[in-house]
Amino acid sequence: MSLPWTITLAFVLVSQPCSSCSFPLQPLLSCHGSFLKHRYIFLLLGGCLLAWLAMARYAMLIFIPAFCAVALFQSVGPDKVHRWAFSFQMTWQTLCHLGLHYTEYYLQEPPCVRFCITLSSLMLLSQRVTWLSLDISEGKVMVKEAWRSPCVLPFCSYLLFFPALLGGPLCSFRRFQAQVSRPLWTPLSFHPATRRGLLLLGLELLKTLVRGMLRASANLTSCHGFGCVYVMWTTATLFKLTYYSHWILDEFLLWAAGFGLDSRPPVHGEGDVLDADIWTLETTHKLSLFTRTWNQSTAKWLRRLVFERAKAWPRLQTFAFSAWWHGLHPGQVFGFLCWALMVEADYLIHGYASVLPRSWLGRLLYRAITWAHTQLIIAYILLAVELRSLSTLRLLGVSYNSLFPLVYCISLVLLTRRKKQAKASPATFTD
Repeated sequence: MSLPWTITLAFVLVSQPCSSCSFPLQPLLSCHGSFLKHRYIFLLLGGCLLAWLAMARYAMLIFIPAFCAVALFQSVGPDKVHRWAFSFQMTWQTLCHLGLHYTEYYLQEPPCVRFCITLSSLMLLSQRVTWLSLDISEGKVMVKEAWRSPCVLPFCSYLLFFPALLGGPLCSFRRFQAQVSRPLWTPLSFHPATRRGLLLLGLELLKTLVRGMLRASANLTSCHGFGCVYVMWTTATLFKLTYYSHWILDEFLLWAAGFGLDSRPPVHGEGDVLDADIWTLETTHKLSLFTRTWNQSTAKWLRRLVFERAKAWPRLQTFAFSAWWHGLHPGQVFGFLCWALMVEADYLIHGYASVLPRSWLGRLLYRAITWAHTQLIIAYILLAVELRSLSTLRLLGVSYNSLFPLVYCISLVLLTRRKKQAKASPATFTD
C-alpha cells in the first residue's frame, strides 16, 4: 500500500466511530446539534492535512480551485454557475496537465511523484465540482448567496474531505450530507470489509503471477507476430488487476469512514454506484456493456456531464472529453477516440447478430468469439491509454494487435452503409 493510501487509512480509522472502540477525536465527530459543524470542520481539516502530507507544496494546486469553486457557488446564479465552475475547473486542470507535458516531452525528465498524485486528486476534484454545480443549476441543491450562509462549510468540506481526496467512487453532495448527519454510534457490519479484504488479497496474488509471466516473456519492442498479442494481453491484464485493486481499496476506505455506498440505504434519486464490478467486466461479450461498467461512477459522471447534454455526436463528445480530462497525452487521445469507434461498431454488430437464427452451439460460439474479441480490443485500448507515448502507438500500430480494432472498423463501415441503404430503399408492399 502506497504512502497516500496509508495516511488516508489512518485518518478514516479515527473518523469512523465504532461501538466497540473509542477515540479522543470522537467528540469532534458528533453530529448532534452544533457539533455537526465540528464534523464538517474535521473532514475539511483532515483533507487539507492529508493533501499537504501527500503532495507537499503542490497541495496549493488543489486548495485554490476548491475554494474558488465555493466562491463561484456563492456568487453566481444557478442558471450560470455550472458554466462558470466547469470552465474554471477544466482550465485549471488543463494548465496543470500542460505542466506535466512540459516535463515529460520537452524537458524529457521523469515527473515528480507528488505532482502526479496532485493531478490525480485534481481530476477527482473536477468530478465533485462539476457534479455539485450541476446539482445547483438543476435546483437539487439550494444555495444562499451570502458568505456567512450555512452552505459554505459543507461545500468546502465536500470538495476536500479526506476519504475521497485521493481516490474512491464519486460520492454525491446529497449523500455526503446524509452520511455526515447520521447518528454517531452506528454499528458497522464487517462483512463488506472481509469480502473486500479477501478480494484484494486474491487480486494481489494474481498481479504477482501476471508480473512473473511478463518477466518471462518478450516485450512490445522485441515480440514478433502473434507473440505480440500475448504480450499485449498479459500487460493489459496487469493494468486491469491494478485498477481493480485500487477500486476495492478506495471503496474500503470510504466504507471505513462511513461514506461507503453499502453502509447506508441509497439516498433517494442519487443512484450512486461502486466502481468495481469485476465479474461483469471479465465475462461480458459486449464492448458497450464493458464500457458502461468500467469505472462506473466516472461513467455515470461523464454521462450526466457530457452525453446527456450533447446535441450532436454525444458518444464521440463523451470520449473526446474523457481524453481531455485524462490529460490529452497522444496515447490517450488515440485510445479514447478508438474506444468511441469500437463502441459504435459494437452496437451495430450485436444489433445485426441478434436477429440471426442460431442453435445453442452457434450462440455459444458467437459469445466465445465476441468475448475474446472484446477483451483483446480493451487490451489494445488500455495499452494505448496507459503507456501514452507516440512510440507505444507506433509499436501497437505495426503489430498484429491492430487487426482486432481493424475488424471492428471495417464492420462499422459496412454495417453503417447497409443501414443507410436500408433506410434509403423504398418500402415494399405485399398483398
